[in-house]
Amino acid sequence: MFTGIVVAKGRVVSCTQRGGDVRIAVDAAGIDPARLGIGDSICVQGVCLTVTGREGAVFEADVSRETLSKTTLGALRPGAYVNLEPSLRVGDALGGHWVTGHVDAVGTATSISEDARSWRIEFELPPHLARFVAAKGSITIDGVSLTVNGVAGARFDVNIIPHTRAVTTLGELAAGGTVNVEIDVVARYLERLATARPE
Repeated sequence: MFTGIVVAKGRVVSCTQRGGDVRIAVDAAGIDPARLGIGDSICVQGVCLTVTGREGAVFEADVSRETLSKTTLGALRPGAYVNLEPSLRVGDALGGHWVTGHVDAVGTATSISEDARSWRIEFELPPHLARFVAAKGSITIDGVSLTVNGVAGARFDVNIIPHTRAVTTLGELAAGGTVNVEIDVVARYLERLATARPE
């Protein structure tokens, strides 16, 4: 479990094909090494991965074919930056919202405009996910917890403050770019409860 509060930007060191899967190595110099033990969970660009190896500040994680097909991680190349957040520990501050690291879809940034000192970014989701996005609700974009400004059909917009632009990869996003999107876990379970049929 995560909060959507990015701790550091990591740099991809390598992406190695492993029998159809990919093993990535990421330089996570901005993260306490004690949070990067073998078997620990870490959120990489919004995707929950397991640390499978570590040497110094560099950790390795295996990315399955399922994850490659459902997220943007398959497009990563050495030198790319990724948002990183270690898993939540008991007693940690919950500064964002409950984030699982289970990406629901790849979304597209349709427009970016200045809004005072912030950026207002509009995203488009696959239509079947639109019902899970609500104005003033929470959403996770590339691992960043954000508040939805408004919703119109399959599109929604958020504001990115200067701090978020500086410390996450969202500051590098351009119109037409793709992002990993996770809907609010509460919305997901409410939908399941509403549609489940008693046996």
